[in-house]
Amino acid sequence: MQSLFTGFKDFITRGNVLELAVAVVIGTAFTALVNGIVEGLLNPLVALVAGRTDMTRVGEFTVNDTTFQPGLALDALLTFLLVSAAVYFFIVLPLNRLAAARARDDAAAPPAPTPPDVVLLQEIRDLLATGATPPDPTAPSTADHRADGPADGPAHRR
Repeated sequence: MQSLFTGFKDFITRGNVLELAVAVVIGTAFTALVNGIVEGLLNPLVALVAGRTDMTRVGEFTVNDTTFQPGLALDALLTFLLVSAAVYFFIVLPLNRLAAARARDDAAAPPAPTPPDVVLLQEIRDLLATGATPPDPTAPSTADHRADGPADGPAHRR
């Protein structure tokens, strides 16, 4: 029984489930935002131009007791266009402008100094690319093999 709850806890706390839950919540809030823009701003503009906001009954006709409503397709198309316009002009376009402004600011900022460990790795990469090998840090340097030897090294004191 313990493993059942442990497995369930692991499933619920896994990143994908939490990310999906956050996406659903944000999507719901985003839908309310877009619907508010469409209903509060764009539909009144359509009503000013067309004289009505409900297009479902436009062009309605009946043949042999069957009612055809091309206005439903027109209303769905209009709703799609209004929602798309609201998303683009009120969300996508401002965010693209903000991203472009940030990119300009980032380009104008001086580059950050390269950390010393990255410089060392770049030097090693360049040496390996040319076929040379980096010096062995454990091997004695040529300065340690002078005839008189260094005066301050403990191994070379007389």
